[in-house]
Amino acid sequence: MKKILHMQGLTKEYGKEKAVENVTFSLNKNTSTALIGPNGAGKTTTLSMLAGLLKQTSGSIILDEEITEDIRKVIGFLPQYPQFYTWLTALEFTEMTAKLSGVDPKIARVEAEKTLEFVGLGNAKKNKTGTFSGGMKQRLGLAQAIVHKPSLLLLDEPVSALDPIGRREIMNLLKELQETTTILYSTHILNDAEEMTDQLLFLRKGKLVEQGSMREVKEKYANPMYKMFFSSSEEATSFVEMSPWQARQEGPIAFIHMEDVKPTMNEVLHLLANSNLNLSKVERATASLEEIFLQVVNKG
Repeated sequence: MKKILHMQGLTKEYGKEKAVENVTFSLNKNTSTALIGPNGAGKTTTLSMLAGLLKQTSGSIILDEEITEDIRKVIGFLPQYPQFYTWLTALEFTEMTAKLSGVDPKIARVEAEKTLEFVGLGNAKKNKTGTFSGGMKQRLGLAQAIVHKPSLLLLDEPVSALDPIGRREIMNLLKELQETTTILYSTHILNDAEEMTDQLLFLRKGKLVEQGSMREVKEKYANPMYKMFFSSSEEATSFVEMSPWQARQEGPIAFIHMEDVKPTMNEVLHLLANSNLNLSKVERATASLEEIFLQVVNKG
């Protein structure tokens, strides 16, 4: 698959602190990549360097050799908290950003109108941005990022300000955009990453600690387990303490991980039957993306 961008050893230092350290990855054309990590992991810094807003301390950012235009013409960027000129209308603002991004001034207004319709702001195009809600601002931020039809779209928490309905609408728009655009986005909403991504990149303290497709990551971390629901956290604790297998708990739920030793369901049920613990349900499951996230960012 054709690569549109490659980062090699990207590092950003602030004095003695390294916000991003020796990060290397590639983005394939017309794919979606999720940048995942806790607060302070370096996600925003990485996106800002790719967008040209920050200069890396060391390392390289290599765009497809066929892309020889001004970087502003081929990259669209949506910051986590987009800012607007409150006295401009949505149409005026989007038209202005289109021109700044290299769109022919003769067609900038037409493209701005089309883009505002696409993101669901067609009826509000003549409203001043200072009157917009948080969700409308997020949509307008997306509009300014895509109005010039970039080859690479960088999004920092693109649905963080949206309610569930708005989030669903924006995710559908991003899926449509992926047909013609390569997308790299950071998110803390792991269900979104599970729904729309070809590649996962896990950052921890500025370092890339894991990467791969959803299938590859799940095969590596989503080990099968038994999941037991007790009446209280105390009973779950008692089970973990008595279990001969690797076990852990989260509140009233206990887990048996089947990594080295793999008990059968009958063995688990036999232990439970002799425990006198109040159990409501036991089931076989695999780790969710959230559980995988916790494993990855806490390893080492």
